[in-house]
Amino acid sequence: MKKDFLTLLDVDAGELEALLAEAERLKALRREGRSHALLQGKSLGMIFEKASTRTRVSFEAGMHDLGGHALFLNPTDLQIGRGELARDTARVLSRYVSAVMIRAYKHTTIEEFARYASVPVINGLSDIAHPCQVLADLMTLREHFSSLKDVRLAWIGDGNNVCNSLLMASAHTGLDLRVACPPGYQPPQWIVEEALSHGARLTFCKTAEEAAEGAHAIYTDVWVSMGNEAEREARLRAFQGYTIAAEIVNRAEPDAIVMHCLPAHRGEEITDEVIEGPQSVVWDQAENRLHAQKALLVQLLH
Repeated sequence: MKKDFLTLLDVDAGELEALLAEAERLKALRREGRSHALLQGKSLGMIFEKASTRTRVSFEAGMHDLGGHALFLNPTDLQIGRGELARDTARVLSRYVSAVMIRAYKHTTIEEFARYASVPVINGLSDIAHPCQVLADLMTLREHFSSLKDVRLAWIGDGNNVCNSLLMASAHTGLDLRVACPPGYQPPQWIVEEALSHGARLTFCKTAEEAAEGAHAIYTDVWVSMGNEAEREARLRAFQGYTIAAEIVNRAEPDAIVMHCLPAHRGEEITDEVIEGPQSVVWDQAENRLHAQKALLVQLLH
């Protein structure tokens, strides 16, 4: 039966645990140089409405590692870029490939695609959720803290798609999520309520300092994402006081880690000193995109 991965709520706690365990196994196999061509004969179509570094390269390299093939599909090179309905493209691509990954501006685009596709559809990023990123984040946290239960994670900055996915992840993991966003930039209330209804542990903090106090991990993202460029000046003003600098990190636990999903605008949401510092695990997060997504592909296609 077809299964999609559009948000973290598309898997239950047991499936998420299995995904993370498989990601750790595949990471070990790759480091040992051992073959794990589990998806020979499988192909992944990748549609990118938004530009990408980590999403494209990690999925493409991941399918290669697994013995499959990935096709980069730029919308301007497809009929969907000339007005073909997403539902029509979905039905056609389902006859050609084993799964489709979409990185889109609107979550509704991915939802429509998934409704009409007969193969698994993966959300590579939307305005609502970034579940593949958060799979890698959870893997990174497990590498440092063994268990996710009761880990205090401070999200400081924009209540964006990554923040939304962390809310959903908290519902499955016992992660203690503390969110500090400027007024007007909090996560959508309906997502907060949905995450809480599934058991998320969530505290909203008034300041970055409050969120960071006693945290095991501090996480931020850019303040001006793709599609928000027209709001740049207003956002830079609104987010003053939310930069992850040394004085913020010093409020956390001594062994706290600092996370960022990249790309980073150094000097805005995070200082160069912090992202290059000994507590930064940013590059581990980026690497773990590869392993977590390979585990996801194996679960959906093997």
